Amino acid sequence: MSHPSPRAPGSADDDAARPVPASSPPPYAPGSTAPAPDRGAPAAQKVPEPIKVLIAAAFVIALGYGLVAPVLPQFAASFGVGVAASSAVISAFALCRLVFAPASGAVVNRIGERPTYLIGLIVVALSSAATAFAQTYWQLLVFRGLGGIGSTMFTVSAMGLIVRLAPRTMRGRVSGYYATAFLLGGILGPVLGGFLAGLGMHAPFLIYAGALVVAVLVVWLRLKDETLGAKRTGAAQPPMRVREALDAGAYRAALASSFSTGWTAMGVRVALVPLLAAQVVGEGPAVAGLALALFAVGNAAALTVTGRLTDRLGRKPLVLTGLVVCGLATIGVGFSTSVVAFAVLSLLSGVGSGTLNPGQQAAVADVIGPDRAGGKVLSRYQMCADAGQIAGPVIAGALADAAGFGWAFGVSGALMLLAALAWLPVRETLPEAARTGTGTRG
Repeated sequence: MSHPSPRAPGSADDDAARPVPASSPPPYAPGSTAPAPDRGAPAAQKVPEPIKVLIAAAFVIALGYGLVAPVLPQFAASFGVGVAASSAVISAFALCRLVFAPASGAVVNRIGERPTYLIGLIVVALSSAATAFAQTYWQLLVFRGLGGIGSTMFTVSAMGLIVRLAPRTMRGRVSGYYATAFLLGGILGPVLGGFLAGLGMHAPFLIYAGALVVAVLVVWLRLKDETLGAKRTGAAQPPMRVREALDAGAYRAALASSFSTGWTAMGVRVALVPLLAAQVVGEGPAVAGLALALFAVGNAAALTVTGRLTDRLGRKPLVLTGLVVCGLATIGVGFSTSVVAFAVLSLLSGVGSGTLNPGQQAAVADVIGPDRAGGKVLSRYQMCADAGQIAGPVIAGALADAAGFGWAFGVSGALMLLAALAWLPVRETLPEAARTGTGTRG
């Protein structure tokens, strides 16, 4: 299989009318039947059935993760280790996601998205079940690390399926639905875990493993190869090289915003907000929980709207708006001295995060297009978020110790604003024709 020309993708930086790579095939090959134009506005389109399966599976996965997350540090501490070692169990999961991401992209390109997705779910299910029976701290550490490997496999492959199956005119909407499913599962998981607390610390891991087995069966039965709409019968899609994607300004900007989002919204928020609530605002865990909950509420509220807006207004306006709102709100959080300000700014941070994510992911999908295998390209994008999530709490925590929470949250918010600057020169990846409902799938 020959590789495409190393010429830069025809991103919006090269030609505003063709945001997808120049090496991508035309909308229809000579001699073939032209696809029918999209009917009506993007919101009128129906979500493809395979994507509905992925969204349902995402909810189950996040529900289970939320179920075990509150128990995990306590389970680690039960082996007689300190706070640092207990935290390392959580870091091991994220670190293995980061390290194994390039290999996951290569696996997707070699065997396809569906097999990679199923293998990833099975690995996480086995890891979760093994965690329940861990007899030593080191066994627990290894089992959680293996779960991180499976996690990055199904994450990258799910993104690849969404890129391939979602029409361009509804990629933002689909990304919003997918993110909302994860968010709702993550919110409801700890609530369910509270009701199951009486079953002991081992039960959540076994329940999570069982839920993942159900997800595997559903995906296996409902996400058949023939339902995935492969465009090339008997031939694999030509892979897009990372070097090609990096020639697209939208992809470079998405890497920057992915890193800053991982740092700020996924890392610093979870690690430092509880400490800020106790030491600066002067309140305890209840206010910290309120702040985290308000972030999730703002995120969910924004996602219900911004996915569709991303397909109507374009990717760039929503990404820029989200980065600026989240960045400024994050800076404000660091200087909060009252519960009201702390709560309102946490809510606004969530709104900003929910505003930028669908457009960011849709822009990456636009760069890859539906006719290329983008496993490696997507894995690098995911790696940036994981790297930010790992580095953010460590560096921001050191800043908080040395100079105070204002500096820690100020630097974190500034990263979001710098990512917005990276998006400023990028041309829109969704053509005007697609936004008015006359574009084709591509």
